Amino acid sequence: MTTGHAQDAEQPETGITPGDKGAFRDVLSKDHARRGKPPVHLVDMTPDERIARAKDLGLPKFRVKQLANHYFGRLETESEAFTDLPAATRGDIVEAFFPPLIDEVTHQVADQGTTIKTLWRLFDGSHIESVLMRYPDRTTLCISSQVGCGMGCPFCATGKLGLTRNMSAGEILEQVRVAARMMRDGEVTGGPGRLSNIVFMGMGEPMGNYRSVLSAVRQISAMPPEGFGISARNITVSTVGVVPGIRKLAAEGIPVRLAVSLHAPSDALRDELVPMNKRFNTTQVLDAAHDYFLSSKRRVSIEYALMRGINDQAEHARLLAKRLNHYGDDWAHVNPIPLNPIEGSRWTASKPEDEQQFLDILHCAGITATLRDTRGSDIDGACGQLAAKTKEAFAA
Repeated sequence: MTTGHAQDAEQPETGITPGDKGAFRDVLSKDHARRGKPPVHLVDMTPDERIARAKDLGLPKFRVKQLANHYFGRLETESEAFTDLPAATRGDIVEAFFPPLIDEVTHQVADQGTTIKTLWRLFDGSHIESVLMRYPDRTTLCISSQVGCGMGCPFCATGKLGLTRNMSAGEILEQVRVAARMMRDGEVTGGPGRLSNIVFMGMGEPMGNYRSVLSAVRQISAMPPEGFGISARNITVSTVGVVPGIRKLAAEGIPVRLAVSLHAPSDALRDELVPMNKRFNTTQVLDAAHDYFLSSKRRVSIEYALMRGINDQAEHARLLAKRLNHYGDDWAHVNPIPLNPIEGSRWTASKPEDEQQFLDILHCAGITATLRDTRGSDIDGACGQLAAKTKEAFAA
């Protein structure tokens, strides 16, 4: 007989709905959590674990710092680059510390070469996507934190996939390392440059994979050889409104920007657009987001996908302004996002005049709002479009 504990162990670890799960359950893919854990990478290890693994290879403790500097400082994982390490052990070192975690299947280019969407294959055959976007004043990488997504938002391609599994910190950070190396080596239109911004807005709900995401955030923002040296203030963590995760992140004291995918100003409408609202309603989400502002002193981004005739009318804008102004301070920056269409969806983008009216109403109410740039929409690389299509699907 299978015990209740064993049954729980078969469920994917999400951390989203502790306690009563009756109000919301992750939407799971048919092959969720069936593949085991990714190989352990240098960035998945504690300092003591790194030293112990080096000792197993007959290496002294100081070699661990050299390895970390190769990874974070030089963005290297190839044995031939480790010229400061004993030649006879380089192959074993790579196997022990730098197992291959993501492998490029294909990539697509848009916006005159300044937007690159990459499809990655993970160790178990799963697929994820990341999007690199170069602007005149910054370069932003949108990264994935889960294989698929369990939130089930009906207008989002990723949500339609369901959740397969959480990603390891190593799988998350490898997306960053490769993009940073591409920028350094001038592989993106515009010549050599620096990766400056990270947004956890790719596939997955970051708060559903809190431990790995937080580990990645710490290592992205630490200076080499402990991390990539990208300021925490240039990292954005997005959520559909997982209140315990928001409050936990606030307590960490890391000045990352919080982005909340609200998409509706009322519970009745948000229940339809964001199923998680049945677990944590708009009042709970906005209260937690405002508390995050108070503790971090950083304005919260309110993400709002504009959908024609659904949530983009004047009454929606007025109610959104009222809900945000309820707190009495300039705590939120609204990002209305022209809905990026997904195949077979009944949801369509707003009319330009409705988009403008929505912005005007927010501005008149004293709300800071900026219409989001839809970079990469022609390669299904914009917000809500990531669905890890296979190479064959790209070519179709």
